[in-house]
Amino acid sequence: MARESSVLNDSESADSEDQSADESGNSGLLHRRSYMKLAGATTAAAAAFGASASADENDYDVIRARGQVINIGRGETFENKLIDVSTGNSVLLNVTGADSVIRNIGFEGLYRGDQFLVSINADRGDILFENIYMGDGATKEGSSFVHGPGAVFMHRGNDASVTFRHCNVQGFPNNGFYCSNTASGPSSVHFDTCFGKNNGVTTFRCASGNDVIENCVAYNDNTDYGPGYGGYTETNGRPVWVWNGGTVTIRDSHFADGPYPYALVAGANGSPGSVNFESGGYRGDIQRASGSTVSVGDGVSTSPDLSVPDGVPTSAEAAASGTASADSGTSGTDSTEEEADEADDDLLENVILFDGDDSDVTRYEFEVDGDVEPSNYEGATIDDEAEIEDSLVSGVVANWKDAFRFSGDLEELTVDGPATVLVNDEEIDPADYGDDLPHVLEVEGQGSPTSFEITVEGTIELAGDDDPEDEATTVSGSTGQSTVTDGSQMFRFSGALTDVTLIDGEATVSLDGEEIDPADYGDHEVLPHALVIDGTNAEEPSTYSFEASGAVVKSTYRDASIDDEDVVEGRAVRGAVSNWLDAYWFDGDIEKFTLCGDATVDVQYNVREQ
Repeated sequence: MARESSVLNDSESADSEDQSADESGNSGLLHRRSYMKLAGATTAAAAAFGASASADENDYDVIRARGQVINIGRGETFENKLIDVSTGNSVLLNVTGADSVIRNIGFEGLYRGDQFLVSINADRGDILFENIYMGDGATKEGSSFVHGPGAVFMHRGNDASVTFRHCNVQGFPNNGFYCSNTASGPSSVHFDTCFGKNNGVTTFRCASGNDVIENCVAYNDNTDYGPGYGGYTETNGRPVWVWNGGTVTIRDSHFADGPYPYALVAGANGSPGSVNFESGGYRGDIQRASGSTVSVGDGVSTSPDLSVPDGVPTSAEAAASGTASADSGTSGTDSTEEEADEADDDLLENVILFDGDDSDVTRYEFEVDGDVEPSNYEGATIDDEAEIEDSLVSGVVANWKDAFRFSGDLEELTVDGPATVLVNDEEIDPADYGDDLPHVLEVEGQGSPTSFEITVEGTIELAGDDDPEDEATTVSGSTGQSTVTDGSQMFRFSGALTDVTLIDGEATVSLDGEEIDPADYGDHEVLPHALVIDGTNAEEPSTYSFEASGAVVKSTYRDASIDDEDVVEGRAVRGAVSNWLDAYWFDGDIEKFTLCGDATVDVQYNVREQ
């Protein structure tokens, strides 16, 4: 039998540090992709470094979670904030006043706090939440709640009517929107163009006869009840739960069941619920418990559209900067725009989907002989970090999906990792498309011995039949090292060329038949000392930060990975490791170092002389 889940009570936030709504905080953050990479190992660790600053170039402030309560009173506006919750600490937006607006807020990182992110307990009036991203999820580990932390909680004493517009809530074990307390008072809740996925207990939880869900999408497709997504098998999976109140209206919305076999549940524990499902679609069953009624209209199909609705932010940065709401239409898009969108889809008749696997990161690269653009097909993210140059695309997936629409034929495809690739909904073998290592790099000597090092995003190998050892060449993972004098060395590789370093001497370097300037690739200062952060034997991911007195560059020393998500800003570095190594060349001394986790750290001086 379903039962009321743990909720936030007033005393739980009373002891937290109070903070005004205009606080700005740490601008040194791990990006969402860093979290997602860590989420593949079932948890994330804290971002440990960064000076407090406002992210002026993105026009939003950054707040670092440290257990604070941010109070939003009557008539106040709280907007354009990126809140870093990867610290492992709680943070609470405590909305106590009506006629307030909470807009353009992005929560970044896996949330490991012990309370909801948002609490609503206001006086009579209206409250608007608009363009909010809570899509990086939460873990129940360490939480005192039965189910773990949730995203949004509306208190029983709340008298304000609340609108949630363009909100994205994913991976919270204790409800996405816990708003069923509207049954006890004059308040109501209106979900307008919102998206929820893999939330434990339920995504949209409401009750009042004035409550409306329109142009929304929610589904659960996660079968792993580990710490990242819920962990409470009985109730994981209700997209919608209505009980203990009047008739809730649902229109133009789409839901799908998951491991818990209901797309919509009405009623529980002897309290009935009532739903008028006017239009949209659903997959799965509808449960009518405790004498509940659910009316399904003729406009409801059994083939739901589970794509992210237009206008919903798909990253914390997009929400905080307001780009999602500024660049996308509202639910009232006019017919001319819709016809234009449909025409674009007709021109880009094919779709390629990279379905990531949380066991490891997958890097991909493909090329078509037509046009290509990103897509949210089948709930895929639209990620600014995926690079599109003409008809060539490269990107990364882990436990998420990337999708692209394209015209013409798929000519080249390289995939390094466990992701599944589908073209027009059919799984394909990347080996059937082009070369496994499509790029060629040649280093030609100029008459004197020249040592060099090459780093790529994918895989590299020596071209030809010669044994690398015979050529005094070392090839490992994504790095190749060798020496040339009069002849040349050729390498084949996948992914992007990220670094070419001529350690001593001179050479001509060509990429795919065209001469390049090595200075355009990576940072080439030869530094003497090495710092290695090794997460291969740690049980959980670790985050780190450090600052050197001299220059710092990323390195493949000891077969370490080169990861774009690890950030080097001058002499300050922050990053994360799980079952891999990160390494850096540096000069001078390590002046500051912080580690959150059980990774091992090794500092070696004058390595190049050894």
